[in-house]
Amino acid sequence: MAIQAKPPALSSHQFQCSLSSPTSSLPLLNGGSFKFRAQRLRRKPLSLRLSAGRSNADEPQDDYLIDAPVSAGDGFSFSGGKYSDVPNPSDEWFKQGKFVKAYPVGGTGEKVKDPIFGLTMGAGSQASGDVFRWFSVESGNADNPTVILIHGFPSQAYSYRKVLPVLSKNYHAIAFDWLGFGFSDKPQPRYGFDYTLSEYVSALESFVNEVAANKVSLVVQGYFSPVVVKYASKHQEKLNDLILLNPPLTAKHANLPSTLSIFSNFLLGEIFSQDPLRASDKALTSCGPYAMKEDDAMVYRRPYLTSGSSGFALNAISRAMKKELKAYVEDTKAILMDENWKVRTTVCWGQRDRWLNFDEVEDFCKKSNHKLIDLPMAGHHVQEDSGEELGGIISGLISRRIVT
Repeated sequence: MAIQAKPPALSSHQFQCSLSSPTSSLPLLNGGSFKFRAQRLRRKPLSLRLSAGRSNADEPQDDYLIDAPVSAGDGFSFSGGKYSDVPNPSDEWFKQGKFVKAYPVGGTGEKVKDPIFGLTMGAGSQASGDVFRWFSVESGNADNPTVILIHGFPSQAYSYRKVLPVLSKNYHAIAFDWLGFGFSDKPQPRYGFDYTLSEYVSALESFVNEVAANKVSLVVQGYFSPVVVKYASKHQEKLNDLILLNPPLTAKHANLPSTLSIFSNFLLGEIFSQDPLRASDKALTSCGPYAMKEDDAMVYRRPYLTSGSSGFALNAISRAMKKELKAYVEDTKAILMDENWKVRTTVCWGQRDRWLNFDEVEDFCKKSNHKLIDLPMAGHHVQEDSGEELGGIISGLISRRIVT
């Protein structure tokens, strides 16, 4: 079921803030300040405002309401602030997509409370209803064979923006944001979705069934590859091709790099996961040659500037990955080497990956009889570094034989 996407509230872009309370002060980002007043932690509406700095001290200061009263706001949200005075790349990307409703919301339906003060959080941290909303961008004729592009951790569907136009010539290409990422729903952990890898497997099944009635080809990048392989092992009849982009395949790949594992740390993880520069810029650029442009940064940072729910989700999935990734990587190896595995599988490897070592990958592909394609100029996020080239590779691979 697809529903019309309504743009979320915009928020401030590139500012430095400090959070002050009667007992503590925590710096966040540059260019303004949050003022937090709480009297004996009573459940009163919180008033937070951002003062936008001017280069000329004589110019008037504009105060932008950063948070609404408790009934509408989110104690960790920037949802009332300015993001840009003009249309920006994030708005343009959002206009290209729609929401797809898939996977039922679990839990009791209780409203989400913030973990510090116990106040009811805003809509961005709540489940959207009985079924989750997934932000999806589609390209190409829907009557053509379907290719679903699945981003890694942490990233967004936006990472496939260079791949979509290439595939749209002959295929129906779909890129989506996982729950907890981009514009998709980001419920607070323990309120309908806990961000475990097993939940992601079930959620993916629901999404695929919603957007594709016939067989599909799946393309997945990075640390979400084991989740997709687990799904595929249960639904081989649904797949034409499986294309893995720098997937974790060996024992050395089973631990998250420090850039990501830090989000799972107690307390420090909660703080760092709310920092847009760490959660988007550093996480995407520290793993290879990708140099993020400012226009792209505006898209990747936006979820973390719009609501604290993005940071809470990042913290939760980091903990799940740290706990479950090793077992899932072992399962991935076993599934892909099993004689009963019948799905045509290709591994595309960006040789400049700083997170996952190429050692043993070639041997694995030889032993499992899966095709290996090297991309010498790409890093971990292959679709960012070599998007158009990757689009051509995918198109060539899945054109060999399509069954619908």
